[in-house]
Amino acid sequence: MAINRRTLLGRVAVVGTGIAAGGMLAPDAARAAFWKKRLTGADLDTNRRWQIAGTDLGIPYVLENGSIGYLLGDTFNTPWPEGPPLPNDWRSPVMLRSHAHPGAADGVVFDNAAGVLGDGRAPELMHNGHRGIGIDGLWEVTVIPNDGISFPETGRQVISYMSIEYWTPPGQPGARWRSRYAGLAFSDNGNDFTRTSLTWWNDSTNTDPFQMWTMQRDGDWVYVFSVRPGRQDGPMMLRRVFWDRLFYPESYEGWGWNGSTWGWGRPCTPILTGSFGEPSVRRLADGTWVMSYLNCVTGCVVTRTAGGPDQAWTAEKVQITPWQEPGLYGGFIHPWSSRQVNDLHLMVSTWTTTPDNRSTAYHVSQFVGTA
Repeated sequence: MAINRRTLLGRVAVVGTGIAAGGMLAPDAARAAFWKKRLTGADLDTNRRWQIAGTDLGIPYVLENGSIGYLLGDTFNTPWPEGPPLPNDWRSPVMLRSHAHPGAADGVVFDNAAGVLGDGRAPELMHNGHRGIGIDGLWEVTVIPNDGISFPETGRQVISYMSIEYWTPPGQPGARWRSRYAGLAFSDNGNDFTRTSLTWWNDSTNTDPFQMWTMQRDGDWVYVFSVRPGRQDGPMMLRRVFWDRLFYPESYEGWGWNGSTWGWGRPCTPILTGSFGEPSVRRLADGTWVMSYLNCVTGCVVTRTAGGPDQAWTAEKVQITPWQEPGLYGGFIHPWSSRQVNDLHLMVSTWTTTPDNRSTAYHVSQFVGTA
């Protein structure tokens, strides 16, 4: 049975004709990033080789062997989730892999898919309830990846994910869903992931700020930035944990304000407030930290930079507007990006529909901007 969330993802209403009109950006507003290529689709080799036609996210992270894995969300062998035909081989999450540098002339080019040797159907990486029962015996609509990280010391990969409890009707400022919890899954072969029993439970009001994660290692620490599920208004939190203690929740340290100073080992204090889509944070080779997310009020993918994870972040820089890519969301930073001009590489999803809710696009594209 195909999941029906076309009206719940990627459709952020943006109105107004200028900055003064409710903070919205006009179609002719300055923009920093440009479209380079579409990465997935029924007409591309992602479908011919791995039966990946309609999909989203494309979260890039460095694998233990130094190549890049791209985590895909709800994936189908049809151009969009509702088919036709049905059934349409619903899977999530799925991973494509690549050695190609995103700054090359051809951009991102996929080499292979996790879980399959050569060409063939790319399977989902872990158990997914698919409108059924998850690993914990509880109802689960689907499993959505948040981010991935790998550890060359052990060869292990870890994925942060959300177990989605249900989708809710769209509201302002953006579409919303309820996660039951955020969890971690691991793989020691890069193909088969096991969901652990670790759960960061959502609360009864769907406002827990530790549901949508992005993870970045720096030295012995893994820094975890997180926000509420469902692209809603709220805080962004920051925690850190030693890389080999990721599976020990008691080892996570919060970054907090005590009324006079910031420090680690405290209850988390919001580092930013806003209306956040899925966050993505990467440390670039020169030490610059870059953050991206969908601003659900303006409908734009924006970035910020900082000298470190616990330092002050710059104001938002608009990278992509909904006039460039209608129904956009995501904006996941490729870890091989740099501070050079036109060397910030973003994986951007789009999901567009007609007024009667028929999908017209559901895929991932590569955009190029400047941090």
